[in-house]
Amino acid sequence: MNFLWLKSYMPRSLFGRSLLMILFPVVVLQLVVSFVFIQRHYAQVTTQMASSVALELIYAADLVEEMDSVEEARAILYSLERPFNIKLELGLGDTVAPAVRFYFYDISGRALITSMRDKIERAISIDLTKSNRIVEINLQTIRGVLYAKVPRSRVSATNPHQLLIWMLLTAIILTVISALFLRNQVRPIRRLAEASEAFGKGRVVPFQAGGATEVRRAGTSFLAMRGRLERQIEQRTQMLSSVSHDLRTPLTRLKLSLEMVEEGEETRHMQQDVEDMEQMLDVFLSFARGDSLEETTLVDPLDMIKKVVSDCQRSGRTVEFEFDNQTPKSRKISLRSGAVSRAISNLLSNALRFGEKVVLSTTLSKKHVKIIVEDNGPGIPKSERENALKPFVRLDQSRNQDNSGGVGLGLAIVADVARSHGGTVQLSDSLKLGGLKVTLIIPR
Repeated sequence: MNFLWLKSYMPRSLFGRSLLMILFPVVVLQLVVSFVFIQRHYAQVTTQMASSVALELIYAADLVEEMDSVEEARAILYSLERPFNIKLELGLGDTVAPAVRFYFYDISGRALITSMRDKIERAISIDLTKSNRIVEINLQTIRGVLYAKVPRSRVSATNPHQLLIWMLLTAIILTVISALFLRNQVRPIRRLAEASEAFGKGRVVPFQAGGATEVRRAGTSFLAMRGRLERQIEQRTQMLSSVSHDLRTPLTRLKLSLEMVEEGEETRHMQQDVEDMEQMLDVFLSFARGDSLEETTLVDPLDMIKKVVSDCQRSGRTVEFEFDNQTPKSRKISLRSGAVSRAISNLLSNALRFGEKVVLSTTLSKKHVKIIVEDNGPGIPKSERENALKPFVRLDQSRNQDNSGGVGLGLAIVADVARSHGGTVQLSDSLKLGGLKVTLIIPR
């Protein structure tokens, strides 16, 4: 049989699943014990006790019918009350309407009624609702109705619902203790998940390994891994800083030398080459450095994006800007404003380079900030969109340095910034302008 449909009803958290693993056997065990104990013990004991009382009532009814007068019949009933421990009365001329009354949770009462009706072949009514300690049983005789009030202790075992209540209370207490214990065991795993998620978004939160041995080992391994990655990023940043300094020095000397040479067509070409090399060096270092040196801060995305758009419009190009804030009370989000600003600037530069009209729209929701840049340019074929996000890939297939096609790092830098914040970048067709649509999503 296929039980995959059960997955939708199963708890998803480790705490919920662990608690279910504890509760399910306890509940099943209680049901089995209750069924076996009640059916095998309470029902059988009650049947035997009720059968004994039924024989006594039959005997009393027969004596009433055998007596010559009503006085003798009542006298014999009075003499039977003490030995039978039953209150007996005779109602002359009365009739019995066969009926039974009991509470739905009175399990032993069901066995009592069944046993009485099987043994007594007379019209009979049984009432278990008037008193918890007395069972009222009425039998039809020739002279009238034999009213009997039988102590409940004589016809049934102690009501089993007391046992069920004790079992339920015990199960609740054990469940609470188990839940507290499980919560303490799951808490270190939850903290590890939060620390891992934060590190994936570029944030370092305090974390201390704890919990069971296996969880402690996982936490210690995570701390070691995080430390190695931080050292690697720091070493790479220091190396890039040294490379930047070492490469810029000869480029500066070249620029000074070219300024001292008589200006001409060759000189202008050489100066352009030097400027291109500086530009490429800046792009390479920006991509390699990423945002590792920048700390996350609370930023108002509207102010940040407005500044990027304003800087872009200084070049004389027009960018339409739309902002939709769905959380007016909590507009600030935690991110690296410098890195995100560079990513948006790259998107706008690419859009203005290939299209004449550019629209930047931003939506701020409870879960994320969505930044969409659309243009009316030629766009990117669907088959090339995955490659467009890879570093050093130029879709124009041109590696000529005289060509202004760039170095293939614009979208790669955007994708790297998105990943460092735990977000994504999506490329698609713009239905509004007909060109490329780039969607940058950063979770809050």
